[in-house]
Amino acid sequence: MNPINSLVPAIMTSIGPQGPVPGAPTGGPLKPPTPFGDLMTDAVGEVNQLEDQAKSAVSGLMTGSGVDVHQAMIATQKASMAFELALAVRNKAVQSYQQVLGMQF
Repeated sequence: MNPINSLVPAIMTSIGPQGPVPGAPTGGPLKPPTPFGDLMTDAVGEVNQLEDQAKSAVSGLMTGSGVDVHQAMIATQKASMAFELALAVRNKAVQSYQQVLGMQF
């Protein structure tokens, strides 16, 4: 499965509502939710892996070692989209944290 496609359902399953999540696997016993920190650590690792793949594809294209232009472009776009998704999730988490800090009890 594409790492980018696996990030969104994993995050939504962990922080989503307690009811069924559309697109989430059904059947069998429910697993306990994964801690948010672990999800972010995994997401950053996958983003880093996609960045490494994009770098090797671009260097392969520049050296002429059999990498096509479209392969290099796809790899760089995957890395870019994964980074933007991870950044958006981080920004939402920071925004939520700031809202909690602003609450009066």
